[in-house]
Amino acid sequence: MVSTMKLSLGSRCVKYLMFIFNLLFVITGIILLSIGVTIQGVYYNYQHFLDNKFLSAPSLLIAIGTIIFFIAFFGCCGAVRENYCMIVTFTSLLVIVFILELSGGISGYVLRARASSIIQEKMKESIQQYQNNSEISTVWDNLQRDFHCCGTTNATDWVTIGHMKETNIPASCCMEITAPKNCTITSPTVQSTGCYNTFVSFIKSHAVQLGGVGLGIAFVQAIGIWFSVFLARSIRNSYETV
Repeated sequence: MVSTMKLSLGSRCVKYLMFIFNLLFVITGIILLSIGVTIQGVYYNYQHFLDNKFLSAPSLLIAIGTIIFFIAFFGCCGAVRENYCMIVTFTSLLVIVFILELSGGISGYVLRARASSIIQEKMKESIQQYQNNSEISTVWDNLQRDFHCCGTTNATDWVTIGHMKETNIPASCCMEITAPKNCTITSPTVQSTGCYNTFVSFIKSHAVQLGGVGLGIAFVQAIGIWFSVFLARSIRNSYETV
């Protein structure tokens, strides 16, 4: 009687804890989705300055966040029914999610390290296409207005790299334009800061967020894996006892 009573109380306790964990699990899924969508939106707006790998990292977080809602179903049903197979399935899926989150977190820090060289190369390539590509010209204008900068290192890049006239660089380089004057590299309102350093810092900060969220939630999932294994063993032991 004593051993049966202890098993029953332990089973109930584990079941309630499983529900709480699944609630936290769903919350982490929402966080991953939110962070992934936000950072992907930021990266997408400036994709001409970034490598495709920058877009794949937040996409991975979005995919993981979506999968989490599906996985939580097995956890809840397995806890309610005390179903060993469902709990094992839940644990196996948790391990997969854990590996994916580790990959997403690590890739965030890897991208942070590679950001400088990739962005500098992409900026130099795209600045040469400014006059012939309307899409790139729009991206550059938005970048210069949003970050209050001009050129890669400074305004002279539009002349030396972009092959534009000193008296007619992009209007987005100047803080204010008084018609009919054009923005020039000697205009008093021309932005003195280059876009490279400012934009690199911006991208690196988002890459750190990406990596931090991925690794942080992976730690939470590791606790979930341990907990689900404990629950599965408890259920199996109850079967053997009966």
